[in-house]
Amino acid sequence: MTKTGDKLSANVQGILLMVGATMLLTSMSTIVRTQSGDLHPFEIAFLRNVIGVTMLLPLLIRYGIEPLRTRRIGLMALRGAFNAAAMILYFVALGLMPLSELAALSFTTPLFVAILAVPILKERLGPRRIMSLIIGFSGALIILRPGIEVIDASALVALGSAASWGAAVLVIKFLSRTDSPVTITIYGLAFLTLFTFPPALFVWQWPTWEQMGWMAVIAALGTVGQIMFAQSMKRADATLVMPFDFTKLLWASLLGFVVFSEVPTVWTIVGGTVIFASSTYFTYRERHTAQPTPPAESEPSPAPLRFPH
Repeated sequence: MTKTGDKLSANVQGILLMVGATMLLTSMSTIVRTQSGDLHPFEIAFLRNVIGVTMLLPLLIRYGIEPLRTRRIGLMALRGAFNAAAMILYFVALGLMPLSELAALSFTTPLFVAILAVPILKERLGPRRIMSLIIGFSGALIILRPGIEVIDASALVALGSAASWGAAVLVIKFLSRTDSPVTITIYGLAFLTLFTFPPALFVWQWPTWEQMGWMAVIAALGTVGQIMFAQSMKRADATLVMPFDFTKLLWASLLGFVVFSEVPTVWTIVGGTVIFASSTYFTYRERHTAQPTPPAESEPSPAPLRFPH
């Protein structure tokens, strides 16, 4: 096959992997929503992480203890704390608001990263980025419509989750300079499990075997979805596949209608589109303003930001 054919095939695979990842992660969110009526979101988050840790055991068997070596255990813990807050708030929001609205607000994560990068990474916001921030958060206002509708607490929870994940992303950027993706992944899930355990204790009730089965499905969908997302970035350029992350809003609208009889409002669709367009621009700018020198093998290149699941 020609090089052009190989490139086309890789691009198509990247797109299909991205669409599949959004479908699996939205399906996971749907199941979390159905189970939150019987189990508290705190407990669901903890069980999802515990089972996820067991799914990482093959990595430890394959690589041994080498991925556990790090000199930045404090930053690993800090990333885990932000990630735990993001996941818990996200799971709480799932039980409080329509799936499509939560999916739309989750697109604000790169906007929070851009804002937090100013005081933390000392990055400068040029006129283009400032304008994109204004446009992006205008999309959130389109969805929430303050002054016309009362802003529900669930929306603030969703935005708090996006902001927490944005903080976690900045810590991951620091860690990626010295630690491998495998090391970051293992410690991330380990600290997620540790930090979601205390909240789960306060609401703990022993799950039934059926509920444990659903927790395993949630963990599997979340883990495989994240792997597919990472592979889509590996197979094709981010600027090509990231627009297909918008299918997350389409899946959320479809599953919300089929499973929960939720009909997305036109404001959710329009606002989500505005937020996504602004966030995609940030992804494009980050990728094209990065240093031209290729990073070391242990340091992943800048990638689009995936909301935690």
